[in-house]
Amino acid sequence: MNGKELILRAQEFATHAHKRIDHRRKYTQAPYVVHLAATVKLVASVTDAPAVLAAAWLHDTVEDTPATVRDIESEFGTHVASLVLELTDVSKPSDGNRAARKAIDHAHLARASAEAKTVKLADLINNCTDITRHDARFARTFLSEMATLLEVLKEGHPKLYALAQKTHTRCASRLGLNGVLSAAELSDDHRDSTGPLSSMLPSMFVESFSARDVLSPLISFDQDVPASEALALLQVEDEQVAGVRREGRIVGYVEEGDLVGDRSGDSIRAIEAGQTVEEDSALVDLVQVLTRRAFCFTTSAGNVTGVVARDDMNKPVVRMWLFGIVTIIEMYLTESIKSLHADDAWQSLLSRSRLEKALSLYNERRRRGRGGDLADCLQISDKVQILVKDAEFMQSLGFESMNQAKQSAKDLESLRNNLAHGQDIVTSDWAQIVRLARQVEGITLPIA
Repeated sequence: MNGKELILRAQEFATHAHKRIDHRRKYTQAPYVVHLAATVKLVASVTDAPAVLAAAWLHDTVEDTPATVRDIESEFGTHVASLVLELTDVSKPSDGNRAARKAIDHAHLARASAEAKTVKLADLINNCTDITRHDARFARTFLSEMATLLEVLKEGHPKLYALAQKTHTRCASRLGLNGVLSAAELSDDHRDSTGPLSSMLPSMFVESFSARDVLSPLISFDQDVPASEALALLQVEDEQVAGVRREGRIVGYVEEGDLVGDRSGDSIRAIEAGQTVEEDSALVDLVQVLTRRAFCFTTSAGNVTGVVARDDMNKPVVRMWLFGIVTIIEMYLTESIKSLHADDAWQSLLSRSRLEKALSLYNERRRRGRGGDLADCLQISDKVQILVKDAEFMQSLGFESMNQAKQSAKDLESLRNNLAHGQDIVTSDWAQIVRLARQVEGITLPIA
């Protein structure tokens, strides 16, 4: 594949991956490809290197879509995949608050190549302008974090580095701020937001389920074991991956397709820090790692002990966890409707066909002697359609527009229905699972 073909394929891959989950820019609701194209245009102004331009198209694909680093490597090769990985955050919810996680991600980026830093500079320039224009409050936080990032991006292309500094200064001035903000200047107004679910869910949904409930023990063998024997073991055990030991300790892993040399250790893959969680880590940590990687390895006392593949998120424990979250969200929406619209006054906000569907279910429930109000018979999308008419409430749920709210409700209903009917939720609902996990990660308080 020549350079032009590589860039075109990356554009097509990224466009499809983001479009598949209807990923849009937060403030304008424009298709996400608008940001990708703007980033690529900036990068193209300073380099024509195909791998770098491909990485610019793909820089958010692993972090925001169901694609993994392995998918990128399979499609575009090791160089592009390594650049995308360098541009992907590695912190997990259990690493601490926003400041702590950002520090981990900054350290990861500091070790990145000059090529990756050039892409990151372009990404920052576009995001800085967009955020400052539409969200002055969060822009203060972003500008502080951007100032810290710029300190580790000096190896990026000088032209883009100078433009990033200029953009930062201009945006800070637009907000009435003098000069470059430092991370130390963050005020109480810029503390972590736990998201709209933080007031809905009890802490049990973070604390009662862990990686230990999902993991499979990791089979392993010494690095000197013949690759043919290791391959046979994987096939007999019906496992996708195995650990490779050196002096009795697992130091890496191999997949079935890797075992083509003489020794098992000839094609060893490193287990990186961002690819592991402790056995007692929350499920949100697993989701975070599996968003980037095909496998997450679990550790105990510093030793690798188990593995979780993305498909393991179909296991009963995870399904129970997700179904509980969806159920409580739905209950919260119902109670909010009753609170905001006394005596079923919400009926005028719903279309005739949707209201008739709810009335039909309500009458059937009454015929069977079951309790509940008419609002209890609404679908999730109906409830959201009613609630988003209240602008203040819609904002409290974290939605920027009615279209965003309606799409979120549609995705939530899809997940709920697939959970209820035992369908594969990883293939069909992974993006929604990731969104739920990211909202759950800050929850520590029980329902009031």
